Amino acid sequence: MSDFYSAVFFDMDGLFVDSEPQWLIAESELMADYGYEWKSSDQSYCLGGPLTRVGQYMFEKSGSVKSPEFFTQSIIERMSVKLSAGAPVLPGALELLLDLKKNEVPTALVSASPRVLVDSVLKSIPNHTFEFSLSADDVTNPKPNPEAYLLAATKLNVDITNCLVLEDSLTGVKAATSSGAFTIAVPHFVKVEAGQRLRVISSLSELSYEHLRLNYEPDK
Repeated sequence: MSDFYSAVFFDMDGLFVDSEPQWLIAESELMADYGYEWKSSDQSYCLGGPLTRVGQYMFEKSGSVKSPEFFTQSIIERMSVKLSAGAPVLPGALELLLDLKKNEVPTALVSASPRVLVDSVLKSIPNHTFEFSLSADDVTNPKPNPEAYLLAATKLNVDITNCLVLEDSLTGVKAATSSGAFTIAVPHFVKVEAGQRLRVISSLSELSYEHLRLNYEPDK
């Protein structure tokens, strides 16, 4: 019988890297061009994507001056520039990732962002140890659909119900929990309530391989 998770999957924006401030700037700049003042409530609504939903939301808030597709592509282009310059890794994230690698636990980055943004982030963090990454472009149905997490488990040939997912947004938490994985949420801008197979913490700094092993709950 296993005494640890078969794999650990990390979300990207707001969980592995502190990119949400960059998203806020990019969204604010873009919407200011069309006469709309982007507020923290707008960012909270769009947190976790998918970006098609963000584009539709911007389209509606702008007074329909451009298409939803225009806003989606525009925000991707702006974020690609910002993330290529580097996004700070959140406290405890890289330490946990390296600790899992040291203990031979498979890990992957599973994001609702498009491939161009995922690659921009990973290129800026050359010492990451993810076995692979999945983006919104790699699935038919991005988060909150569980497809990405199910695909990650399939790629590693492991049972998703014995995998751990780390998320920060309501969209991501829904994708994780509905996949059947055990989930730990690290919310920053939204409130997440703990539940069955769902724990809530304030920072990845609270986690380590040993902590997770001692608190492993395969049947709960």
